[in-house]
Amino acid sequence: KVLIDVPCSDLAEELAQSQTKIQVLQDTLQQVLDRREEERQSKQLLELYLEALKNEGSILSKVAESETVPRKEMDVVDTGTSRSGTSSKTALSGQILAALKGKPAPELCLDSQDLELVVKEDTQALAAALSWDKQKAEAVQQACDQELSKRLQQVQTLHSLRSTSKGKKTLP
Repeated sequence: KVLIDVPCSDLAEELAQSQTKIQVLQDTLQQVLDRREEERQSKQLLELYLEALKNEGSILSKVAESETVPRKEMDVVDTGTSRSGTSSKTALSGQILAALKGKPAPELCLDSQDLELVVKEDTQALAAALSWDKQKAEAVQQACDQELSKRLQQVQTLHSLRSTSKGKKTLP
């Protein structure tokens, strides 16, 4: 960097070389520095991409795990609520309600569409459907909203990485 910043004529005089050779040397050094910076940025993007893939994979595995294990439980919960005659004004399916009630972190078990439904649901209706107090229902809605925002950010990051990588492929 220091060799690049020195005026060409001073460096040529000091090294007893022509200014043309020194200019070529400085240009080459600048190209090396530029390439190192591009490599550093590429490495950072790759790390972000790998982290996003890892997070996406862990979310998918949690969703798959939650979908394969509790099917019978959900059916039992659904028939249990219909037998008791509990009616609420919620538009959420029995599967979503069962996940909300039966999981310690239900926001990780629901897909994005279900998360949107939970966030948009009236807090009072949600609390009534789950037999919870309003604060607990609000906390679950906030957790679902945060998870939805996090997923949206991950998708935007992936799109950005894909568009960046497509742009790199077209370069010579």
